[in-house]
Amino acid sequence: MNFKTFAGTLALLAALGAATPAAAQSAYTPTIPADDSLYRQLGGQDGLVKLMDDFMLRLLADARMNPFFKDVDQAHVKAQLVAQFCEVSGGPCKLKGPTMKQVHDGQDITKANFNALVEVLQQAMDAQGIAFGAQNRLLAQLAPMHRDIVNTR
Repeated sequence: MNFKTFAGTLALLAALGAATPAAAQSAYTPTIPADDSLYRQLGGQDGLVKLMDDFMLRLLADARMNPFFKDVDQAHVKAQLVAQFCEVSGGPCKLKGPTMKQVHDGQDITKANFNALVEVLQQAMDAQGIAFGAQNRLLAQLAPMHRDIVNTR
């Protein structure tokens, strides 16, 4: 693990550790930033589409992640991820559809699976030239989702 991956993992763990016990039992509700600076750092809508193109390819190529993504409607997943990342980064989008808990229920997702996905996301962000600070801000926005995604020990 290189320093950047280690630092990103520390940022994610810090965000996870900030969750209160009461919040840990409730469904994830994104905290929308007061401004769109993170959205702009991610390249706006075009940047998010490009990031998700790369991310989806990496998920399918990663032996740890492929089983979760190979048999899904990849165009739909990509569109949902673009909308989700747009929303949590302060962009103009609003994610519609089932909750994170509903989407991931019954998929036997472990903390190791969640961490592997974060690692693949970091690789995609690196490849797209997204600044380390913006990566950490995005990861901090996404980290609380673990409560609704991880469903197996």
